[in-house]
Amino acid sequence: MDDLKYGVRNKRGDWTPNKPVEYAPLFQFPTRFMAILKWLPHYFFPWNVIFAISAVAYWVWVIPSVETMQTIGAGWVAWLYGVNAVCVFLFYGAFELHLYVLKRQENRFKYNGKFPAEQKSKAFWFESQNLDNILRTFLSGVTIWTALEVGMLWAYANGYAPWLSFAENPWTLAVVALVVPVIHEFHFFCVHRLIHTPFLYKWVHSVHHNSVNPSPWSSLSMHPVEHLLYFGTVFYHLILPSNPIIMLYQLHYAGFGAIPGHVGFDKVEVGDEKLVDSHAYAHYLHHKYFEVNYGDALIPLDRWFGTWHDGSPEGDTHMQERYKKRKEKLAAKKARSEAQEVAR
Repeated sequence: MDDLKYGVRNKRGDWTPNKPVEYAPLFQFPTRFMAILKWLPHYFFPWNVIFAISAVAYWVWVIPSVETMQTIGAGWVAWLYGVNAVCVFLFYGAFELHLYVLKRQENRFKYNGKFPAEQKSKAFWFESQNLDNILRTFLSGVTIWTALEVGMLWAYANGYAPWLSFAENPWTLAVVALVVPVIHEFHFFCVHRLIHTPFLYKWVHSVHHNSVNPSPWSSLSMHPVEHLLYFGTVFYHLILPSNPIIMLYQLHYAGFGAIPGHVGFDKVEVGDEKLVDSHAYAHYLHHKYFEVNYGDALIPLDRWFGTWHDGSPEGDTHMQERYKKRKEKLAAKKARSEAQEVAR
């Protein structure tokens, strides 16, 4: 597969797509109905359908009976942790094996031409990005994921969360299911901006940003506080008229859905001709530049707040202008402070 048909590669081996990142037309005004209809299949396939199917599969084959969930017990909690851990290992591991271990694509469509295993850093446990990321994923990520899952299932089983049946409320639940990605995007943006404040960035979010060159295992490599905030997206279902299956979909959208944004490749080759878009470029730019693209490209929140970078030269210019204005503002503030000190 010739990736240079879709982008360019610089002397360092870094690949950049030809087309800048575009926001989904869903929240663009004036509304363009034909553009929305053309884009709509991408809203479902392939990722959202996979996460929705996984939620249904969990409900059918993994989640215990309502009677069991009314009391929190070590048995079913350990069972859920085990299933979550195995599923994460298989799903994340499949991308890692295909792209980073066997390197079946080599560096085709890879944003950063280097592979994390080639670079050791004291920022990581054992100076290894992969070992650090894997340990954080299972020790903290899957643990907190499971804890919130257990708490929500217990709440549903005991009547503390609104549980609507699909038979009696098909349209209401269909709407809630449709907006699961929107809920995630809104929640992720708000939490992400919060943990980029200086104190929380230093002590919490910097753990995730150590992976400047992200790979699949970087997806859930976070500080426990960030895991709690990130997976806290399920708490919306304590208020929304919802259902345990949709709650699981929300949780899987966060847990398994972290992969596309951190896979490190713009496209995944499936066979000789088939390409699957990762839609990872917007978030890769965040890992590269730190202070852009706090959300993904579903809701134009970054554009509204002035932190959008679409990967184009114009995006670079806008980012540098923003940094310059901030630097000038800080310098002016410092000068005023010094003048006040002299006056005293």
